[in-house]
Amino acid sequence: MGGKRVVVTGGSGFIGSHLTRRLLSAGNEVLVVDNLCSSTGMGLADVQSHPALTILHHDVVKPLYVEADQIYHLACPASPVHYQRDPVRTIKTCVYGSTNMLGLAKRTGASILLTSTSEVYGDPSVHPQDETYWGHVNPIGVRACYDEGKRCAEAMFFSYRRQFDLGIKVARLFNTYGPGMHPDDGRVVSNFVVQALRGQPLQVFGDGSQTRSFCYVEDVVDGLVRLMNTPHEVTGPMNLGNPGEVTMLELAKLVVDLVGSNSGIVNAPLPDDDPRRRCPAIQQAQQVLGWQPTTRLEAGLERTVDYFRRAGV
Repeated sequence: MGGKRVVVTGGSGFIGSHLTRRLLSAGNEVLVVDNLCSSTGMGLADVQSHPALTILHHDVVKPLYVEADQIYHLACPASPVHYQRDPVRTIKTCVYGSTNMLGLAKRTGASILLTSTSEVYGDPSVHPQDETYWGHVNPIGVRACYDEGKRCAEAMFFSYRRQFDLGIKVARLFNTYGPGMHPDDGRVVSNFVVQALRGQPLQVFGDGSQTRSFCYVEDVVDGLVRLMNTPHEVTGPMNLGNPGEVTMLELAKLVVDLVGSNSGIVNAPLPDDDPRRRCPAIQQAQQVLGWQPTTRLEAGLERTVDYFRRAGV
């Protein structure tokens, strides 16, 4: 798997920086492409002088002319705080960005992987969600810039596959957490950990009974690399997530305990179109990739808390 020219769009972000380190350690030449719209660029500070790493400040909404053997297309704001801040830009990144990266893959003959999202399932009417479920999404809601943007990106990927036999892979990521998260990214794990470390009340939306499934970032990266290196006939879409389901109230209490905080828990109004339940069926990833998450939630949260403590939050 080493020795390839690999492009990682969004490679300075949370998942992208972990993926970039993994690819460098495997002996690849990595070009990170990022416009830093939702990251500081410091996620790769420890490897920025690596001789096989090049970092290009570029917006994927514009075409990119480089050579590549593989393209991991991660570029897109992924938390509600970021993708709702500029919804038009979010849609453009999903649609134009995917079109440009698919064009690059077509020209170079590269395999290309899209990190899609569990948000394509919306507020699901089936549980757990497997890849055959078409979803239940509000196409004009406040989250649609991301939900429908990713659904359109998937449609674009599969259209390129049908029309040009392009080597595509589509991964649907469920909630991912771990060291390297931004303290203000609006994700529930970072919110809870930062609030607990600061002795602030943990803000739980609604009554806290809604569920999510949290997958540690290194487990997700392992799944992405495995999926990228499958044969041409394997396309996905494929769920990558942890089938262990937890309520938001349970998560809040767990974080308070792990931090050793005196923080209380307060309730806030539930955001519009917030899914009630979210849990992946991962049989396809288990069978095709031999993959499943190996990091227990408590262990992953401990490492995340330690990261934020060392960062001085």
